[in-house]
Amino acid sequence: MKHHRIESFENLVEAFQTLPTIGRKSAVRLAYHLCMEDGFGAMKLAHAIESAVNAIGRCMQCNNMSEDELCGICADEMRDNSKLCIVQSARDILSIEEGRYYDGLYYVITKIDDLDTRHLQEAVSGVEEVIFAFPPSIATDAMILYIEDKLEGSGLRFTKIAQGVPSGVDLENIDMVSLSRAMEARVRA
Repeated sequence: MKHHRIESFENLVEAFQTLPTIGRKSAVRLAYHLCMEDGFGAMKLAHAIESAVNAIGRCMQCNNMSEDELCGICADEMRDNSKLCIVQSARDILSIEEGRYYDGLYYVITKIDDLDTRHLQEAVSGVEEVIFAFPPSIATDAMILYIEDKLEGSGLRFTKIAQGVPSGVDLENIDMVSLSRAMEARVRA
């Protein structure tokens, strides 16, 4: 028996499967819904994706997502610029900001290999406390030590978020109460 393949549909299914947490079944369900049940919604989604991809870049000061040279956080003069929270991804900033318990600035360091030491030293200018908001792991502990070493002699107080963050779990998967407690009960790094 010959299998009839609709190439454009299969291409859409494969595109959905490249997204995190989307398996084949979910990809087929989404593709079918957009193609057969909500063509207008599909075009709206396609336009929103294209617009976002073209408009969003990185903040030149902290590496957060931004449509402008500076993200809204770095541009906000009401933020407490004596505190700098270092995170592993801009997604982590979204998670922390959702809780509305931190009013300082951020700095995103995705991988230690990508760290621009001079840029980081500029970012900590005027800062008193550097808070590491990394999920606990051997790799993140090594990253903390590396960053502390690069900023040695700058008179900074280094802290890291406390318990309540399970090992190996991304910040976006931690409930707001645990994340806010971990931020409030931060300890010396």
